[in-house]
Amino acid sequence: MPGPGGEIESLFGAGASQVWRTRLPYADIAIAVLGAFALAWTADQLTGRRGLFATSLVSGVAGLAGWFLAVRVFAVSTMDQWTWVGWSLAASVIALAAFFLFRSKR
Repeated sequence: MPGPGGEIESLFGAGASQVWRTRLPYADIAIAVLGAFALAWTADQLTGRRGLFATSLVSGVAGLAGWFLAVRVFAVSTMDQWTWVGWSLAASVIALAAFFLFRSKR
């Protein structure tokens, strides 16, 4: 018989952790977005302030690509884990390096 007032999850013990994930369920997404922007700002500062918008755009799109590769393509992580954040930031670093290596210099 189920517990009173929707307390079924507490009867299962380990299953309850899935229901009560964390107090900040989107902290990993916020850290990935802020990390990508911090990488873009750092790259812009190191290269002589050529344009924060361009570096932010490159870093943001690469962050999305890193998430897509980690979660959807290679399936090394899920949205409940933190490893996709590392993939996202690594993709941002690679894309920023390629951006500054291959951009046209007028």
